[in-house]
Amino acid sequence: MNSPLIELKGISKTFGKTTILNEVDLTIYEGEALVIIGPSGTGKSTILRIIAGLLAPDRGKIYIRGEERKGLIEEHKDAMNISMVFQQSALFDSLTVDENVGFSLYQRSRISRDKIRKLVEENLEKVGLPGTADLSPAQLSGGMKKRVSFARAIMSDPDDPSSCPAAILYDEPTAGLDPIASTVIEDLVRQLQDSSNTGCGTYIMVSHQDSTIRRTADRVIFLYGGKVQWEGKVDEIDLTDHPMVRQFFSASVEGPIRVIGS
Repeated sequence: MNSPLIELKGISKTFGKTTILNEVDLTIYEGEALVIIGPSGTGKSTILRIIAGLLAPDRGKIYIRGEERKGLIEEHKDAMNISMVFQQSALFDSLTVDENVGFSLYQRSRISRDKIRKLVEENLEKVGLPGTADLSPAQLSGGMKKRVSFARAIMSDPDDPSSCPAAILYDEPTAGLDPIASTVIEDLVRQLQDSSNTGCGTYIMVSHQDSTIRRTADRVIFLYGGKVQWEGKVDEIDLTDHPMVRQFFSASVEGPIRVIGS
């Protein structure tokens, strides 16, 4: 096993009177493909936002490459860059694909616009969308929007190695897509992990979709009741007799997972 990249220790989060995460411990290792699964509303996306530094836990500690991180992302500079791909792609409708993908560099770097445009086109090529830089999000299909958000996530300044994301967080990247479009996205996730020129060898994903879980995960954790209930390698999903895992993958209403509204 590689060295720990991200560590969550005793992480708790409550919204109102509802406890979403209850002293969760989680370690993500260098080069790992981790998928977090479980019923809706169990805190999976909350974990991603806490890792990204977009949401602060109520209790617990977060370590990035062994260094404790305190506060939100705008309050400090992490020992590494973490990118996030949101469930609904989160593209700016008023901007072109070029402006969306290159947004951070256009806003914050001293790189010339011509060079940024070239980097944008290179990243669009990596995600299978050459020639789309001047389109608007309204001209894209759902699957194309997802890929544009991937291109944005891997965008970095070639003169600043620290800007290259060491980890990508994917929140339901295949939600709402048809099976073929989902396969394209699943393949792309793996390609970006394997590509030596993206620097994104580690990712953490939240997914409900069976094919996505099985095709993109090395390790799986099952979250329910605010705690990690089960974890194992992806090929152990069909071998475990854990009742929650069995109920989840059989889509049964009978079992220890409480069915909302029943």
